[in-house]
Amino acid sequence: MNLDRVRRYEPTAVADGRPASVIVPIVDVGSSLVFTKRAEELPDHPGQMSFPGGRREARDESRLATARREAGEEVGLSADELAVVGRLDDILTVTDFAVRPFVARVPDREYAPTSPEVATVATLSVAELTDPANYRAGRRDGRLVDYFTVDGYTVWGATARILAGLLALTTDWERPAAP
Repeated sequence: MNLDRVRRYEPTAVADGRPASVIVPIVDVGSSLVFTKRAEELPDHPGQMSFPGGRREARDESRLATARREAGEEVGLSADELAVVGRLDDILTVTDFAVRPFVARVPDREYAPTSPEVATVATLSVAELTDPANYRAGRRDGRLVDYFTVDGYTVWGATARILAGLLALTTDWERPAAP
């Protein structure tokens, strides 16, 4: 992964929606990404794969502070473990969240849920995520949706849009033509 491209990237912001932020955790060597699988009981996006993050709270000084706080709450990532590289484009979700993704290098260690909001933590290989055999696109509610399936986990929706943007920016992966 070429993270210099993230450092130089000029992301677009979304003005509408409820502010939220995520950390896109790249394991230090750049060979894998850390995802969470949301608990089934959650009202928004239950059971879906996501990056650590959530909605901005009044106590958060910035959108980056939101992402850092949530990463700590969900997978035990401390602020000093996050080496923020840059940002990707904001994503507006179907549930009206304006998600701001911050890309960060994180240590190569075991990650586990530290919140009841997280059912599982999965570290997925960039090589497998960029393998065309593990990607498909489909239509859902009239929208084109990316699906990445690796090690039994399927990443789709807003998280897949963030992932597709990251992979297109930092690797030689290109989104296949839409069906």
